[in-house]
Amino acid sequence: MGIETKRNIDFTILNQEKVEKIHEASLALLETVGMRVGGERGIQLLNDAGCAVDEKGHVKIPRAMVEKALQSVPKELVLYNRAGEKAMVIDAQNAVHFGTHADQLEIVDPENGAVRPFLKADTKTMCTLADALPNIDFILSVGMSKDVPPEIQTQISFIETIKHFSKTINFSTNDIESLQEVIDIAAIVAGGHDKLAEKPFIFNYCEPIPPLTHPEESTEKLIISATNGIPVVYMPYCMMGGTAPMSFSGALVQCNVEALGGLVIHQLAKPGAPFIYGAMPSIMDMITSVGSYGAAEFHLLVAAASEIVNSYGLPFYGTAGCTDAKTMDAQAVSETTMELFSTLLSKANLVHDIGVSDHCNSVNPELVVLADEIIENLKHYVRGVDVDDIDTMTELIEKVGPAGAYLTEKHTMSHFRMVNYPQFFSRKMRNPEKSEVRPKIKESMLKIIAEHKVPSLDSDTLARLDEWTQKLEARITA
Repeated sequence: MGIETKRNIDFTILNQEKVEKIHEASLALLETVGMRVGGERGIQLLNDAGCAVDEKGHVKIPRAMVEKALQSVPKELVLYNRAGEKAMVIDAQNAVHFGTHADQLEIVDPENGAVRPFLKADTKTMCTLADALPNIDFILSVGMSKDVPPEIQTQISFIETIKHFSKTINFSTNDIESLQEVIDIAAIVAGGHDKLAEKPFIFNYCEPIPPLTHPEESTEKLIISATNGIPVVYMPYCMMGGTAPMSFSGALVQCNVEALGGLVIHQLAKPGAPFIYGAMPSIMDMITSVGSYGAAEFHLLVAAASEIVNSYGLPFYGTAGCTDAKTMDAQAVSETTMELFSTLLSKANLVHDIGVSDHCNSVNPELVVLADEIIENLKHYVRGVDVDDIDTMTELIEKVGPAGAYLTEKHTMSHFRMVNYPQFFSRKMRNPEKSEVRPKIKESMLKIIAEHKVPSLDSDTLARLDEWTQKLEARITA
């Protein structure tokens, strides 16, 4: 079982003056430039609240409205597991929690290491792995199985996830219509919509479209999540030089404008509804034109964004443990470690994309297993140094004295487990000439996939989920 993350190291990228400048610039842009908003319900909410709305759907949002939304949104969020047990307390001060993917466009095959299309059966594999790993707290169901018709990918992937994963589920949907159906499916497991809202074991993920655009799909997802009482992540993905200014401060300001605009719509739909602020201010690589997931600048700015959100007292949804590399090579391990270190030092609360590879085209189960160990190592680092026991230690040093030894002391015997003993990394007296790390990781991964048993849902719930699957499949063949 992984240790609880207790951040005890002072680490800042933005001081208070910089945070205030970014906040003020964001409010000014919302008032003077505004956002392009799609969807009748979203525009109506903003218009009724007193925003200036023109015929093109450009909306200017007064700063007082932003401040009101920041006051009404909850500052603490409790997420539950599938069984209705408290799993995570999310706030501006609490521990960080990590999540991987239940499905993706491609998967690095756990048996042979080949990159291939993600199939429906792979969801069970990813869920089993994430369910067993102690430092993976949630999983993201995105609806991308190659062998499932696109029209029902979201719902089928979610059903497979809910059947094979006992922890918290983060989900996204491919369209507006499937969102309510996912919530309805989750309500079967929770025992009703009211109980699901009371103890949410799911939370939604959606995005605006940079620069400064909230399409109908985004506004509707915010409204549906709010009215159902389901926590929602709203996460701009800005690429510097492409969809955001080629400037660190500019990218942070634009992300903030877009996230705050989404927050206003969300809180107008239902004041006090749970909201999670996310930000992905990355770069557009000018050599390849891709949006980088492994760039150092990206993770610097994610950490900076977490400090802006911390100043609002809101939970922050970050990104780490991913790579632009296609396979688990030196680049993948280097980028994954750097990102996890950065995010554990930052003020992020929920961190997604563990094991995501090839700039978000695939997921690598082997990298997820390695990342779990890296997270465990880094958790020991960010605990920092306490000096509460210094008087006791002074007495112990005095007792042992010069040229003494601590190996036989009772204190050593009762405290030696406070340090981390890695599962995969070697500290042998004599190391072999060939690395044993990869074989250990693969052996552990395959053992989990073969042997870990996810607690089963009751037969009545499974039958109702099967009815949903049949109904969805019939919809395609009709």
